[in-house]
Amino acid sequence: MEVFFGISAADGAGIGPAFVIPDRVKRVIPQKKITPYEIDEGWTRFEDAISVVVKDVKEKLSKLPKDDKSCDLQKEIFETYVLMLGDPVFLKEVKSEYEKSLFNIEWTIDYKAEEYASRLRNAGNEYLAERAQDITDIFGKVIDEMLNIHPFDINQVPDGCVIIAESLSPTDTIILSKRKIEGLALTEGGVSSHVVILARNYGIPTVVGLNGSSLKKSLKNNQTVIVDADGGEILIDPDDVTLTEYKSKIADNQEQAEQLKLFLDKKAATKDGVEFSLYANIGTPEEAEIAAKEGADGIGLFRTEFLYMSRSEVVGGASAKNFDEEQQFEAYKKVLEIMGGKPVTIRTLDAGGDKLIKSANMPMLAEKNPLMGMRAIRLSLAYPQILKTQLRALYRASVYGNLRIMLPLITSADQVNQCLAIAAEVRESLASENIPFNPDVPIGIMIETAAAALTSDCLAKTCSFFSLGTNDLTQYTLAIDRENSNVSELYDEFNLAVLRLISMTITNAKKENIPLSVCGEMASRKDSVIVLGGLGIRSLSMSPKIISKVKQVISQFTLAEMQAISSKRLNRL
Repeated sequence: MEVFFGISAADGAGIGPAFVIPDRVKRVIPQKKITPYEIDEGWTRFEDAISVVVKDVKEKLSKLPKDDKSCDLQKEIFETYVLMLGDPVFLKEVKSEYEKSLFNIEWTIDYKAEEYASRLRNAGNEYLAERAQDITDIFGKVIDEMLNIHPFDINQVPDGCVIIAESLSPTDTIILSKRKIEGLALTEGGVSSHVVILARNYGIPTVVGLNGSSLKKSLKNNQTVIVDADGGEILIDPDDVTLTEYKSKIADNQEQAEQLKLFLDKKAATKDGVEFSLYANIGTPEEAEIAAKEGADGIGLFRTEFLYMSRSEVVGGASAKNFDEEQQFEAYKKVLEIMGGKPVTIRTLDAGGDKLIKSANMPMLAEKNPLMGMRAIRLSLAYPQILKTQLRALYRASVYGNLRIMLPLITSADQVNQCLAIAAEVRESLASENIPFNPDVPIGIMIETAAAALTSDCLAKTCSFFSLGTNDLTQYTLAIDRENSNVSELYDEFNLAVLRLISMTITNAKKENIPLSVCGEMASRKDSVIVLGGLGIRSLSMSPKIISKVKQVISQFTLAEMQAISSKRLNRL
């Protein structure tokens, strides 16, 4: 038996025969000069290849069940691909480079696609970096068509196997998601890639970041493989004892999943009856339906930037219509109606420095460190029309449910006051137009910087509620990029400085009697849930699929036990 270690990307364990997907054919694209007379012929071939690929993607899109909500993400990916291929801004850039450089069209497409993908990878944002794969994937298909390269047919993969591959494109993953795959073992990929998102949605155990050369030397098709995604391990040719152990583990996981169903309709509460509210973090209206099914008490964080990123902005070709008030209104209205009166906290646009969201009223900004630059509320205040449009949509939707509006990356009370003034203007405008809205929608803020936590006593006087964004709070407080492998081991949400800032924020929120919740990763892990509960947190927001697990964790402790554990953490030297 051989064991290979990687990174856990989607929980669970699976056993099956290995199916090794061959590496993609390495394209050899020569760089050669052409004459001006050859420009039109090359561009025509490019347009013809785009037409072929668009037709193929649309055919796949048409075959997805229209009423199956589980296919919404697949539809979104396909639709994004079509938008990418027709994006006028990117195509104009390609044509300009093509005519200026007079290099062959295949080389020019590859050059410009990689140039744009590189900008995404360097944007300082994991989500955007993963979108770089989408760019190279879809334009790679166009180049393949032009060079008459026909990659491996993913439909050859049999049911019940464990996939071993360098990486998978989102389109390949969509096909595999319907094939009862026991597990995925990838040598490339990140934990927020479309591949991994789809794997999580379909419960496929996944490990990424494996040593590709060593793995492929040791593995052949049909060898028995165990994917231990919980431990980030791949086991090849396991012995009988190990097989028995993992079969038992898989059975236990299935049994635990059944047990967790008992918590779906129960209120989260400690052993001694102290109740908690568990909300869901979502990025699309469709995810609100999952949250409702998983028993969420409401939506604690709706990341509205995904409404922008999921469409043509992904390829940098956004126009003003991508900020259309009506589209936003419909999305917010849908979420509020789905949650049926339960609280729905919608965060204003948290974007910037990523070169993806641009329009006539918000130009691209080139920044060396986007996460420390013009992003989130800073961007909204720099280009207030975007904030006004979003607030109009939010207030209009407010009559359809229990809305709360949340402002991201606040660092001063002055920023809050500026936003409140803009909100007042929006309310006056809606009233003058006789458009119905709820004038009393609470407006709160994210506490995700040390500045916000340290001045939370002042901020609590101007805000209706706080939500602790522990991911950024930890990252900014410790000056650590958690995506940087050189220092990621120092990223510690239990660092005393972070816990003190959390405790300070809780105290100041209580003094002003405003609600406080946690919507970062700390809200979803057993050890941190216990500590937060002991510190006084009674409201947590997390991925919908984790809600029942957190209910189970909370039910195993008394409040006194939580407080004792928190006290040890907070008072350590």
